Amino acid sequence: MDGTESWRGMDHARLEREYDARGTVADIMPILAEYRRRTDAAKAALPHHAGLRYGPTEAERLDVYPARGAGPAAAAPVFLFIHGGYWRLLDAADSGSMATGLVAAGACVVVVNYALAPSVTLEEIVRQCRAALAWVHREIHRYGGDPGAIHVSGSSAGAHLAAMLAAGGGWQAEFGLPERAVAGATLLSGLYELEPLLRCLPNDWLRLDAARARALSPALLPPPPPGLPILCSVAPGETGEFRRQTADYRARAAGAGCAAELVPAPGASNHFDIVFALDDPATAIGAALLRAMRLPVPGPLPA
Repeated sequence: MDGTESWRGMDHARLEREYDARGTVADIMPILAEYRRRTDAAKAALPHHAGLRYGPTEAERLDVYPARGAGPAAAAPVFLFIHGGYWRLLDAADSGSMATGLVAAGACVVVVNYALAPSVTLEEIVRQCRAALAWVHREIHRYGGDPGAIHVSGSSAGAHLAAMLAAGGGWQAEFGLPERAVAGATLLSGLYELEPLLRCLPNDWLRLDAARARALSPALLPPPPPGLPILCSVAPGETGEFRRQTADYRARAAGAGCAAELVPAPGASNHFDIVFALDDPATAIGAALLRAMRLPVPGPLPA
């Protein structure tokens, strides 16, 4: 990386700080341990199907938490979650923390796993996530889910991948999907424009060039279909660039006719624990998600 390169007037050192999500917390390890603890608790509490294959490689698997009491006559909306980790860390086994609350609310939850960089390219990671969506659209009725009501979500790099699933442009035909295969999206602290990463540490494992960065940037692709509910949020303590990217993506989606909303996250502490708001209807994110998925939002508890 050339330290003389700049982006929007920021030198290399500042760009590294802006895109250093881990640097915004004192110690990431307790948070990652909490991801696994909450996922293990969900698996202990809920019927689930772990490690279902959506593709030929070991990494191409997903976990399904069926909706309670749902069946073909009363299919439930589907929440499909893609984990973050800057495309090089984490697993579906760390990423089901929201399942307990969302299943209780009436959703079918799917947690996607994918191969990690640098062992595969970002194009391959996107392809795997799109293949996972195709599997869910084709098979989720077997688990009480409605293939016409798939709401995609992700945090950080997972928000980038979820936005790639929501993007237009006709890619859906290659995967046997309808154009509106995605019914909505909830994107937490995401990355939607990848060109600045060419000048930062993440490109050590992404190995992008300018053309590939543009082709893999949801902010530069055809937007989601008009009317699609898009919820965007960033946690307190995020860097300016994560905030800018979120605001710019939401504005572009709104300009394309999406029902794009910037949802506050006052209960989150940082870039990493914002995911814990997804299954909590007392948070702005949790309540907005239930509304977007057309699930009932619980009222305040009686005094």
